[in-house]
Amino acid sequence: MSNEFVKVIPLGGLGEIGKNITVIEYDSEIIVIDCGIAFPDEEMYGVDAVIPDISYLLENSEKVKGIFLTHGHEDHIGSLPYILKQINVPIYGTALTLGILKTKLEDNQTLSNCTLNVVKPGEIIKFTNLSIEFIRNTHSIADSCSLAITTPEGVIIHTGDFKIDYTPIDGLTMNLERISEYGKNGVLLLMADSTNVDRKGHSLSEKTIGKTFNRIFSNAKGRIIVSTFASNIHRMQQIIDSSVMFNRKVTFSGRSMENISEVSKELGYLNIPEGFSIDIDEINDYPPNEITIITTGSQGEPMAALARIAYSSHRKITLLPNDLFILSSSPIPGNEKLISRIINELLKKGAEVIYKDLEDVHVSGHACKEELKLIHNLVHPKFFLPVHGEYRHLKHHAELAEELGMKKENTFIIDTGDVLALKDDKAAVIGKVKTGSVYVDGLGIGDVGSLIIRDRKNLAQDGMINIVVTLHKESYSIIAGPDVITRGFVYAKESEELINEIKAIATKELNNCLEKKIIEWYVLKNNVKRAIDRFIYEKTKRRPIVFPMIMEI
Repeated sequence: MSNEFVKVIPLGGLGEIGKNITVIEYDSEIIVIDCGIAFPDEEMYGVDAVIPDISYLLENSEKVKGIFLTHGHEDHIGSLPYILKQINVPIYGTALTLGILKTKLEDNQTLSNCTLNVVKPGEIIKFTNLSIEFIRNTHSIADSCSLAITTPEGVIIHTGDFKIDYTPIDGLTMNLERISEYGKNGVLLLMADSTNVDRKGHSLSEKTIGKTFNRIFSNAKGRIIVSTFASNIHRMQQIIDSSVMFNRKVTFSGRSMENISEVSKELGYLNIPEGFSIDIDEINDYPPNEITIITTGSQGEPMAALARIAYSSHRKITLLPNDLFILSSSPIPGNEKLISRIINELLKKGAEVIYKDLEDVHVSGHACKEELKLIHNLVHPKFFLPVHGEYRHLKHHAELAEELGMKKENTFIIDTGDVLALKDDKAAVIGKVKTGSVYVDGLGIGDVGSLIIRDRKNLAQDGMINIVVTLHKESYSIIAGPDVITRGFVYAKESEELINEIKAIATKELNNCLEKKIIEWYVLKNNVKRAIDRFIYEKTKRRPIVFPMIMEI
């Protein structure tokens, strides 16, 4: 392969949930597709969010022409408030996508320095070697698009997240005709959403949820509280439509829900008839059977509005008799326990709860197997790269492409950071770039690494022991301590014998060093730590973190 080829480099989002970001590079030009965030798992103690490592983009910053957003979900735009502080390049996206992003950038005080370019479906952004067309698709958020990237070596189609909904709420169907035109003219590479490849048949239309809502609303005696994704504007619209049908006022709870609903109303994506929208402070001014509350927390997030309502810690919403809760979502893998706890808590307090296992109150926003087959047959690409899904999804999607007639050697299941190079009728993985995950903890970005996470895990599992001692440097003697302070290890008042043994070991080790006139703190610290570590493990089979604190006077 010569030097003139197009590179495709996923910096995140392959074989993992969230953090979607892909680099397309040709010669002196780079475009970035999406820039998502992932949420920490239970092993990431204290971490607030996980963003992609963009070292490769920083090293090649002069080449980066822009970041192109397929839609406004967190796993596709959530990293931008952090990433734009490191590399400030133009952002391209549809009106709603950038409207949602704008509120995030305002919160992080980075909006004034950013260039946001609103693009309509069908528009093409051109650079010297690369041109990018936004193609309308349908997903669980309005204004979602696929991308067609034209390069000197051929066209790359990136589906983004999508489903094929023939009856979308806004009436704007996926532009399959344009995708087919690209397919007829020849497509070099297809990158397609793999999330629901394991599901047979077709995904249900979002419109089917409206009928379920109407039936549930018609029988409700008290308030209706619906939790859903804040970005699912079409779901919110159907909740509003059912509320209007049964003469209910609508209010929003949860910061992201309030922000996104406001942006959506301003841009015309969410329509609430006059007189039906009220502030959260007004809910007690109306009878319970005239109130609908749309809230965040559909994934069981402990600090979200739904959890605060369930555990009676919400400042403005208190559980009432006959309250009906609808969880209009499906759990992201790993969140099932959080959601179950909230459902159980609500039921214990006498509320009625409807969730996906009981009623059709949620449909997926991702294409099932038959829809994926249709895309493959419309595009019939030379090469295929499955994206957006866990490894099993990528594997099954590659197998589906082979079933549809693609040669096995023309499908690629690659890892994050792999460089896929394409030219004419050839494609190969030619290397790997530095990538991975960067942890966000409070205001700190990247200052929490794997070693700190390991220490936090150890602290959480076995606790800590502080050994505090004061030495007289000139006389080589102990003048105070050692005192033993424990946290998360044992209850000191009930473990005096163990504490005294720890003190004795620390004293012995210190005296041994002092007799040899060893006063260097790091030697003293290591000897004390090693001896106590060994003793505690033999005694308890536990490994608390030992912190000797040695002061000299």
